[in-house]
Amino acid sequence: MRDSSKRFSPPGPLGFGGAPLGNMFNRVNEETAEGALLAAWDSGIRYFDTAPMYGCGLSEHRFGRVLRRFERDAYVLSTKVGRLLLPDPRAPENLGPFLGVLPFRVQYDYSAEGARRSIEDSLQRLGVGRIDVAYIHDVAEDHHGPGWKEVFATAMKGAARELTRMREEGLIRAWGLGVNRVEACQKALEESDPDVFLLAGRYSLLDLTALDTLFPACAARGVKVVVGGPYNSGLLAGGSTFEYAEAPPEQVAARDRVAAVCQRHGVDIKAAALQFCAAHPVVASVIPGAKSGERVRQNVELMRQSIPGAFWRELKQEGLLPAHAPTPGN
Repeated sequence: MRDSSKRFSPPGPLGFGGAPLGNMFNRVNEETAEGALLAAWDSGIRYFDTAPMYGCGLSEHRFGRVLRRFERDAYVLSTKVGRLLLPDPRAPENLGPFLGVLPFRVQYDYSAEGARRSIEDSLQRLGVGRIDVAYIHDVAEDHHGPGWKEVFATAMKGAARELTRMREEGLIRAWGLGVNRVEACQKALEESDPDVFLLAGRYSLLDLTALDTLFPACAARGVKVVVGGPYNSGLLAGGSTFEYAEAPPEQVAARDRVAAVCQRHGVDIKAAALQFCAAHPVVASVIPGAKSGERVRQNVELMRQSIPGAFWRELKQEGLLPAHAPTPGN
């Protein structure tokens, strides 16, 4: 097991999530995508996360075209393994939430050979010589159903061991899981030696699943967490979706209660959402997605806004946050 003092930690508190630049839900033209990435750079963001799945390589191509302009050691770049992109001129133009994707067919592959090929392919799409963090992508129940533990076992015997070798070779600097479920991360801690997790949607003002489960285990092992989905896919940012579907009534009611406290204290709920996620000691970075430079700059400003301590105290008094949840300033 690696010395916890030598584990890798992405820079924070704010990073750039790359799914929107894979045309997630909406098409983004090249100029807008470039503007979003340059706005992030100009705003001081130095952690960039992408994946082959995002637009079948489109997000990685866009990241590479911009990030290659800068000194490689000046930023942290993460991508993912677990899916290979196979050329196919008859591949569908849309794939799940991604529109206008590149002409590739996606194939799950959590083997050692698949992990190495995935990293090598990503290096070529990005045009760089190393990946800082490689996440094993979506190796959890929400993508693989009741048999997910068998898929997970394959990933631990294959991809995880190969990523450990690549870490020793210097092809990557760190590895972990990129998932939407805490159970997979907990099993990875038990069975392997990850450095960092990218966990989406399980630590937010509306979902505290990770607080008393995964986070204490990470703290004990010196493993950091990158928080994705801080707005729970839109419900905390003025939208009506939770987990990329129409929000259930109980989640809307919870959001409305938080919003009422925000209104009483003059706090933007989006600022509260971002800053709450970043306040936990195991959280290295928060990576909301952004399709435009304007949205990037908004996120940067939201992370910097001053929020009174009385606001956090009232959330706890109202039972909207547990008393032991870390909040900014405590």
